[in-house]
Amino acid sequence: MKLCSIASGSSGNCVYVGSSTTNLLVDAGISAKRIENGLNGIDITPDTIQGILITHEHSDHISGLGILVRKYHIPVYATYETAIAIRQIKSMGEMPEDAFHYIKPNEAFQINDICVEPFSTSHDAVNPVCYTMHSEGQKVGIATDLGKYDDYIVGKLKDAELLFIEANHDVNMLMVGRYPYYLKQRILGDRGHLSNDTSADLISKLINRKLRHILLAHLSKENNYEELAYETVYSELNLRGVSIAGIDLSVAHREQPSNMVLI
Repeated sequence: MKLCSIASGSSGNCVYVGSSTTNLLVDAGISAKRIENGLNGIDITPDTIQGILITHEHSDHISGLGILVRKYHIPVYATYETAIAIRQIKSMGEMPEDAFHYIKPNEAFQINDICVEPFSTSHDAVNPVCYTMHSEGQKVGIATDLGKYDDYIVGKLKDAELLFIEANHDVNMLMVGRYPYYLKQRILGDRGHLSNDTSADLISKLINRKLRHILLAHLSKENNYEELAYETVYSELNLRGVSIAGIDLSVAHREQPSNMVLI
């Protein structure tokens, strides 16, 4: 399997995941033009995308969805509640009646040779999910927009060869920053986002002998930066005595695609 983050951050998210025969997107939260350019940059033509997996209805995950679906007739996979919420957003424009395929947390489904399993997340959206994907004996785990994690989340993500994990904010930057109090509380709350430290704590529980790649994702533009996220997670893992020898730890960029990661 392979993965490329086309954009990741508080201002927009879109991730390409593929196998030898299947091309998928997780979210479409940047302009359709940027998504097209990002795909073309990794030699994937947009008309070969066979599905868009939506995590939830916030604009930084769906802003380019309407144009992509109308232009390329790509099937969209989302929970029923998420699909209804998306249809009610006027900026989406008209969505074809048959655009959405309704999914449920914990019920796996197949798109060609990729088995997709949605799992519930704690976030302030109507029925948010994240995804694991299995193909050719390999597993990719994608988990962002988590206010918290628990044994359920760990169980879904365990044994992955590649993890795409939220490291949204540095708590100190957030607390002294310009965000209003209510927004700080939302981000820090159980339905907000994972901090760098909490991300490291989650990752420490997911280290396994097969894990080869970790991408830190969904960094806040105001309350984090790439070097800080990397150093915090790396240092926290070291402090816990968790070795990541043989594991490539990197950070997904906000404005440009990451390198293609192959497993």
